[in-house]
Amino acid sequence: MEYDVVIIGGGPGGYVAAIRAAQLGGRVALVEKDRVGGVCLNRGCIPTKTLVRSINSLREARNAAQFGVIVSEPALDFAVMVARKDAVVTRLVSGVEELLQAHRVDLHPGTGTIVRPGLVQVTNSDSTITELVARHVIVATGSVAGRPPIAGLDTPGVLIGEEILNLDHVPASLVIIGGGVVGLEFASIFQALGSAVTVIEMLPTLLPPVDQEIARRYGVYLHKGGTRVFLKARVEEFRPTETGQVSVRFSMDGGEKSEEAEVVLVSTGRVPFSAGLGLESLGVKMEKGAVVVNGRLQTNVPGVYAVGDVTGRVMLAHVASRQGEVAVENILGHPAQIDYHAVPNCVFTDPEIAGVGLTEQGAKEQGLDYTVAKFPFSASGKALAMGETDGLVKLICERGSGQVLGMHVMGPHASDLIAEGTLAVQLGATARDIADTIHAHPTLAEATMEAAKLAAYGAAIHYRQARK
Repeated sequence: MEYDVVIIGGGPGGYVAAIRAAQLGGRVALVEKDRVGGVCLNRGCIPTKTLVRSINSLREARNAAQFGVIVSEPALDFAVMVARKDAVVTRLVSGVEELLQAHRVDLHPGTGTIVRPGLVQVTNSDSTITELVARHVIVATGSVAGRPPIAGLDTPGVLIGEEILNLDHVPASLVIIGGGVVGLEFASIFQALGSAVTVIEMLPTLLPPVDQEIARRYGVYLHKGGTRVFLKARVEEFRPTETGQVSVRFSMDGGEKSEEAEVVLVSTGRVPFSAGLGLESLGVKMEKGAVVVNGRLQTNVPGVYAVGDVTGRVMLAHVASRQGEVAVENILGHPAQIDYHAVPNCVFTDPEIAGVGLTEQGAKEQGLDYTVAKFPFSASGKALAMGETDGLVKLICERGSGQVLGMHVMGPHASDLIAEGTLAVQLGATARDIADTIHAHPTLAEATMEAAKLAAYGAAIHYRQARK
């Protein structure tokens, strides 16, 4: 079988690349050893956000009285939550499969190996081998949860990354190793479900990619919700206890401490997955397990491209998808370059957090002359009507020109609101551009407009605050 492009890996980088290549007239094969959609759709973004929606419903029921709605004490049915999660995933996987079929992408189940440039060997579950001839090959094999060198990592009750989604009950207690995005999303979920949650983080701050002011603010909400947090703490060992718990021994402040829990989640990041592809024998350049690519997503070996987490760049599904589009556009005669300067990141905690562009600490480190403008949701009419007034919109702008360098949000629907900031950063828009754009009322997006007015004119309409 001969193709214009063979893609190994059907996650958000691979399947999007396949569809885009087909749209451009290419003959495409997609190799996937599991289900299309990758970790994001099957064991990551979608299942966790489906659980987050269930948690939001639980919170709404618990707070219904303040809106004049009297309900009995809400009951928790974790099995139904899990079943709904699985149903949503199945529906979306089926949808992706239908899209691939509609675009006439040939789906080959199995594990792909690049025998040589232009030849991919696919081994399926019964060891049958199929050879695919291709003008170009795209590696889109994603990443796997990291396994830190901690003694006792295989102790029963210690879960690595997305393994926690396989739980069939809510644990009475949960220790999370890692205070990054994934760890804190699960902390938010299980705290709301009633677990006693403890977070142990090696760094001095939570959420390293997030604006530090917002990360500190979120830490306050974690504490209010009952989650215990240990920072600058290095985990040394896991061991089972006589009562069936897991003991976590860690060092901090020059001493040793320990915590016990029914379940421990190790969430210390992800690492590129490139094993078994034959990349080393091809001479593909690698760095720390990641495939090195240029702005066109080309490797150093002609005809071999790579996209998504396996490149070790920005490990986000939406970045993988854009990389996939750029790769096939280059392959099929439509020159394109990947642009990473306006990549939004979202944290689906309660409240949500999102950001794009420079953080305030990033602007300081670069020695930029900047201003900061903040508008709190407590001054937003829509947020007050919703009963969700925690958080703020924060703009980082270049002093003088007013160009938006970064936008950071903590509060209701932050993951949706960040789109306006992303467009502003991408286009080089100014605070005045946003401030002078009519925003619908009453909406949460008015908080962005008000922050922009503060940055552009030194005053917001519905909030008094001096610029920094």
